[in-house]
Amino acid sequence: MPQVLHLLKSERQEHARSVIRKQSQDPDTSFSVVLIHGVPAPDLPPQVTVYRLNEDGPTAQPGHLTDSKILDLIFSADQVIS
Repeated sequence: MPQVLHLLKSERQEHARSVIRKQSQDPDTSFSVVLIHGVPAPDLPPQVTVYRLNEDGPTAQPGHLTDSKILDLIFSADQVIS
């Protein structure tokens, strides 16, 4: 199953949200979103997995990614959109 990863770096996400909603209608593709720099979580379809980049040091909080984990997601994705 192809994997698409979106990296959201800005609070201005209208275009990104519409692209993610449209893309996530494909049942044969896995979608993930990583929120960076305190970006608020957007309203996304339930089939989209949302993560937050941990900004408090090397220990990840639940639902937060460490730098090494985000790199794992990036390199395992078939497509990365920033």
